[in-house]
Amino acid sequence: MKIHIVMHEEFEGPGAFKHWIESHDYHTSYTKLYLNESLPKDTDFLDMLIIFGGPQSPKTTQLECSYFDSKAEINLIQTCIQKGKAVIGVCLGAQLIGEALGATFETSPEQEIGFFPVSLTETGKTNKKFTHFQNSTVIGHWHNDMPGLTENCKILATSEGCPRQIIEYTDIVYGFQCHLEFTPDLIELLIKNSSKELESAKNARFVQQADELRDHNYYIEMNKLLFSFLDKLVYSYQKS
Repeated sequence: MKIHIVMHEEFEGPGAFKHWIESHDYHTSYTKLYLNESLPKDTDFLDMLIIFGGPQSPKTTQLECSYFDSKAEINLIQTCIQKGKAVIGVCLGAQLIGEALGATFETSPEQEIGFFPVSLTETGKTNKKFTHFQNSTVIGHWHNDMPGLTENCKILATSEGCPRQIIEYTDIVYGFQCHLEFTPDLIELLIKNSSKELESAKNARFVQQADELRDHNYYIEMNKLLFSFLDKLVYSYQKS
């Protein structure tokens, strides 16, 4: 597998995705937009595109963030989908997938930062890529918005604070508003770069503060869920 990763910020990195990629010895390339690197113009070289999160939203302009060009990313996603590539979006990445398919992102009913339960929908419970999930599992969160819904997409998981946690857009295109990739190192980076956000949301219903964020041990189980999903996604892609 040849995987290309798009990162908007250093502190919103691949986390456990990197561990999975390395365990399979897959080839990986990166676009680190915060270093002003350019998106690939040619997509024939890749099998899977993974787009990670960031403090931006799909409507953020280049005047507001010089290295974030939502239209260019949407065009890249559209090209990959049209060419039958596997595509995964996490957080902002999931919202950009929705935008690429004509579905406008929306503000989540609740801001979520921390570790909270995510529950499979009835559709999710029957989805073969998620049979290893429990009906309700504690997963990481760090968001204000959520992906848009296309006519044919399927909502596979929800949380109390957000009704769109995992979305299947096609059999090989998925949006994750939640963060199965969180690791202790990644959480530390997020805490370091989000002090103002955490302070401003200290009274929010689904926002945990730094000490509480550090006081969790869900990483191993979360990451295992991610790894099994990714293995199943690769299998589907190779069959397609």
